[in-house]
Amino acid sequence: MKEWTVKSDVRLDKFLYEKVPSLSYGILRKYLKENKIKVDGKKQPLSFRLSAGNIVRLYADPSGSISFVPVYEDESLLIANKPAGLPVCGQEDADTLLARAQTYLRTQGQDPLSLRLCHRLDTGTSGLVLLAKTPQAEAFFTQLIRDRALCKKYLCVTFGRPVPESDTLQDYLIKNSEKGTVRIVSAPLPGAKEITTRYRTLAVSGRLALLEVTLITGRTHQIRAHLASIGCPILGDSKYGNQAANRELKFKYQALCAYSLVFPEITQEPFAALSKQHFELDFPWYAQQVLKQTIK
Repeated sequence: MKEWTVKSDVRLDKFLYEKVPSLSYGILRKYLKENKIKVDGKKQPLSFRLSAGNIVRLYADPSGSISFVPVYEDESLLIANKPAGLPVCGQEDADTLLARAQTYLRTQGQDPLSLRLCHRLDTGTSGLVLLAKTPQAEAFFTQLIRDRALCKKYLCVTFGRPVPESDTLQDYLIKNSEKGTVRIVSAPLPGAKEITTRYRTLAVSGRLALLEVTLITGRTHQIRAHLASIGCPILGDSKYGNQAANRELKFKYQALCAYSLVFPEITQEPFAALSKQHFELDFPWYAQQVLKQTIK
C-alpha cells in the first residue's frame, strides 16, 4: 500500500499520475473498480476534486502496472513488440499497446498524447509495431509503408504444408465490413483489391509448416486469408483456420508474428539514423516447436 497527504486542490486521477507516472488510465479504472483507491477511507471517482489534507491510499503495487519495453526509441519513433491478445488501440480506458506506450512515455517525462500508430496488427498477431512521437514522424513513416519501402516479414505456422514450398501468391481481396472478414478471389471483381503475398517454407513437422512471409501489399487479414485460400490456414486462426486443429493443439491466438522490419536508405533528418536498420525478434515459441518437431 502507498499513502499520500494532499497538499493542494487537484483531481484524483491527476494526483495519482503525478505520484505514480507508470499508471495508465485503464489501470486506474481497474484499481478503482477493485476498491484499491481510497480517499479518506472512501471510494471516490477519478474526477473527484481533492483538497489539502485529504489522505489518498493506493492498495496495489504500481510497479507491476506497466509492461512496455521499447525495441527501439529515438526522438521521433518507438518500435514496440506487441504480444498476442493485446489490441493495438481501443477505448480510452482499455489496455492496449498504444495505452502502454503512452504510459511509458509519461514515465520518461515525454508527451504521451502526441503518440500515433503508423500501422496496425490484428489483436491475435504479435510482433513489431511503429509508433510515431511527432506528426512529422507519423507522416514520414506511414508514407514509407504506403510506398512499400519498409520490408515487413512474418513468421507463421500453418496447418498444412504448402506446395510448392516457396511461392508468390497474387490474387484479389474483398472485405466484408459487417462480418469483419475478407475473402480471396482470383479475378478483379467490384470492390476487390489486388494483393501479393510471398512465402517460403523454413521447416515442416508432421501436418504443420513454419513459413516466413513477406508482405508486398498490406491488406486487412491478408496473410491469414491468403494462406487459408491455398489450403494452409494459420494454426490458431479463429476466422480462417481449422477449428478442430486449433482445439486439438490448444492454440488460443493465431501463430503469426511480425518478426522483422528492414528500413530502406533514409537521408531525411531527423530519421536518417534508421537508414538500412534491421530489427528482428527471436522466433516465437510455436516456431521453435516446429523447428524442434515437438508439435505436429
